[in-house]
Amino acid sequence: MKRGILIVALLALVGVGNFAFGAGMIIVEDSSLWPGPVPPNPLPPSWPGPDGPAPRPHLFAPLEVDYVKVQTRIIDQVAVTSVDQEFFNPNSARLEGTFVFPIPKGAHLDKFAMEIDGKQVEAELLSAEKARRIYEDIVRKLRDPALLEYAGREMFKVRIFPIEPNSRKRITLSYTELLKSDGGLVGYILPLSTEKFSCKPVKSVSVKVELQTKRPLKSIYSPTHSVEIKRDGPNRATAGYEATDVLGEADFALYFAAEKDEVGVNLLTHRTGGEDGYFLLLASPGLESNHQQVLPKDVAFVLDTSGSMAGKKLEQATKALQFCVENLNENDRFELIRFSTEVEPLFGKLVEVSKPNRDRAEEFVRHLKPIGATAIDDALRTALELQPGRVQHPERGDRDPEAVHTAAPARRPFTIIFLTDGRPTIGLTDEDQIVANVKKDDDGRTRIFCFGIGTDVNTHLLDKITEETRGFSQYVLPEEDLEVKVSGFFSKVKDPVLANPELKFSGEVRVANLYPSPLPDFFKGEELVLVGRYSGQGDSAVVLGGTVYGGSRKFAYDVKFPAESTDNDFIPRLWATRRVGYLLDEIRLHGDNAELREEVTELARKYGIVTPYTAYLIVEDERRREVPMPMRSMPGLEEDRSARAEAANSWHQFTADRGGDAGVASALSGLALRSADAPAVATLGAESAFARRYGLVQNSSPPGGPVDALQPGQTRAVQYSQQTQFVAGKTFFQSGGQWLDSATQKTPDAERLRIRFGSPEYFELISQHPETLPWLALGQNVQFIWARKLYEVYE
Repeated sequence: MKRGILIVALLALVGVGNFAFGAGMIIVEDSSLWPGPVPPNPLPPSWPGPDGPAPRPHLFAPLEVDYVKVQTRIIDQVAVTSVDQEFFNPNSARLEGTFVFPIPKGAHLDKFAMEIDGKQVEAELLSAEKARRIYEDIVRKLRDPALLEYAGREMFKVRIFPIEPNSRKRITLSYTELLKSDGGLVGYILPLSTEKFSCKPVKSVSVKVELQTKRPLKSIYSPTHSVEIKRDGPNRATAGYEATDVLGEADFALYFAAEKDEVGVNLLTHRTGGEDGYFLLLASPGLESNHQQVLPKDVAFVLDTSGSMAGKKLEQATKALQFCVENLNENDRFELIRFSTEVEPLFGKLVEVSKPNRDRAEEFVRHLKPIGATAIDDALRTALELQPGRVQHPERGDRDPEAVHTAAPARRPFTIIFLTDGRPTIGLTDEDQIVANVKKDDDGRTRIFCFGIGTDVNTHLLDKITEETRGFSQYVLPEEDLEVKVSGFFSKVKDPVLANPELKFSGEVRVANLYPSPLPDFFKGEELVLVGRYSGQGDSAVVLGGTVYGGSRKFAYDVKFPAESTDNDFIPRLWATRRVGYLLDEIRLHGDNAELREEVTELARKYGIVTPYTAYLIVEDERRREVPMPMRSMPGLEEDRSARAEAANSWHQFTADRGGDAGVASALSGLALRSADAPAVATLGAESAFARRYGLVQNSSPPGGPVDALQPGQTRAVQYSQQTQFVAGKTFFQSGGQWLDSATQKTPDAERLRIRFGSPEYFELISQHPETLPWLALGQNVQFIWARKLYEVYE
């Protein structure tokens, strides 16, 4: 039995900017040993586990976290959070411990209550100085710095006894906090990092945040997680998140804003070091738009009925079209077009939404048969002829490429929803010419949304079509349900409220590299999340213009772009993730060049946007520049010939393959990044597209987990790309048993300060520069740049 201190996180609530945060833990003194053999000190990068190499364990975390359930109710700016979490003690010894709950500086917590196995307990409040001594004492005894991220805060504490062997301990707590508002935007954060203090993945994590405001809710946005947002009238909404078998969970953050104007606009900024700043702009019409604010629209549904659509694909497609027709608004107009070898419109024109027309459409869809080839060009041009305001020339034929459009500055939106599972096989089949025809026939106000069904599609063709028409493509994989995807999409876009939007900024501020670009149309209940760079400073007016119910409108909002803003440090990475996605699509669709590749590589390395595709670019770039080996980001991938060859082959396929498994994986990877709301989720999505392309089960190791040499090269390429962490504005790569700051390559001549882990100098660094705590918490061996100096912490 080894004596020591056992710490298991109950809840890690780590804050950013104006958010409230804290961390609850159980500290068990004189504990029994780690389940299995005790790891040595210093801890190695990996440790033998029951199923092969496992990530380096935290000696202080042998308990398992079974579940985490969080329910939060926010009324205006007052949040009441309830946490329910259960631990399992797999040890054979009874444990005695102390529960601690750190409180951040300046947080307004009230009504703190806690129960252990259903019995209410009272907690003692400790000063920040006493709390800091507790954490530092733990680091000294166990020589593991992971808890340093919680240092320097006041804490509640309470004794827990007994923690019985092979039994569960349920702890619940609740507290009230006053959330801060930044320019009308209120932030709430609930980090979910408990899994790093669990010796097994957390089986279940669920978060439910109920919002209620006096004024109608506009923007609701999470920069960290893919949340499901359900609105219940104009003043209420619920944001939910669920996951199972969780490892490496990120902090959960949620922003929301109540109504100030018809379209709610809020601005967040981040700017340091005298460089151009970053901004995030949220704009939402909310859910309270009345009937007269919803624009009547024209929709053409175009469905591929070629022979390859037989079976489940056509069955799901017909159900999806029936759903869309049933959910058209009463003032809309529509047309159905099926195509295979030939094109067959149902009505031959746009018709009003009425019961007879709906019944006729349902009958048409029900009798569709899969047969023939794929005439994509004819189908698209037939649909484009329906554009309102288009002057036809019957004497030249129905599909005259020289047909003109009458001036219709405020006409209703026209949308084409195009579904196909193949490539053009009859008629005009040249990709570039088909795109050119779309561009020629489109009046600039038509939106085409493409659904590629399966993997035998030309992704370049579909993506170029949507690129020209301000739409986007979605790809429905064989294991996915087409009906669910199309129905979900149509539910979001059925109520347009602002078409053809334009955005301008006044004053001495200049903005650049805005994403998404161009701006998409606004829909009821949806929101725009726009990121960009800015130069200059001071007051500015955001002018949002577009078509609103038959007329042109402009909305103006006063905002301020500061010269310095250290809050909201998630914005640069969000901007970089989207920019990498757009640049990768530019390479994929229009050809590779050195300038684009160099920018992708630099952004991916700096902001931790590492997928097997960008990992290959990073390795090749550092080999070309002859970066000294100790400073290289991914030496493991570079030295693993098989994995590097697979990564190189995947990059070649990314730039060359238009369809098939590789082509669809490339399209999905770019889509995940350029449409990112949460950078970590987007990077995982891009990585998942690569893994799915090879039929791989995604690696479940946390960041820095070992690479399994027995796995195929493709799997190892994925695992190498996971050996990175983005912490407090810096990207760290696992390199030679240490965490290496990517910024070291940019400052090769920086003064080097070597500090032994656990030495007096080490704790002096903690005391004098608490800003370094998140980086020091990474491990015993870490290098980072701070204040133009290179700090090397070593064991």
